[in-house]
Amino acid sequence: MDNSTFERVEELKYMGTTLTNRNSIPEEIKSRLRSGNGCYHSVQNLLSSRLLSKNLKIKIYRTIILPIVLYGSETWSPTLREERKLRVFENKVLRGIFGPRRDEVTGKWRRLHNELNDLYSSPQ
Repeated sequence: MDNSTFERVEELKYMGTTLTNRNSIPEEIKSRLRSGNGCYHSVQNLLSSRLLSKNLKIKIYRTIILPIVLYGSETWSPTLREERKLRVFENKVLRGIFGPRRDEVTGKWRRLHNELNDLYSSPQ
């Protein structure tokens, strides 16, 4: 067979990983984040429920959402921009889990920022 009978494939989804002819890591990360967003939105009611403990919500995040986003990540060599996108996604999910906090000084509700990592990494 000559090469003219074969069709050139630009992108292929294989075992959950998007393979491109240029091995495009940014495209793979975008695809993983889309899948992670879909998963997050499907369990968002659980993560925002007051009936579940924060500890259980974190377990849901670590066992359901995080593996979807990080599948195949051991082969990535992300740039700072891509790492930031992954951090932004994680912060969005953690804000959904921990919710807003009341400021002790003003008494107003505010979004969590710098303290998210402390809350996430501290034992629950």
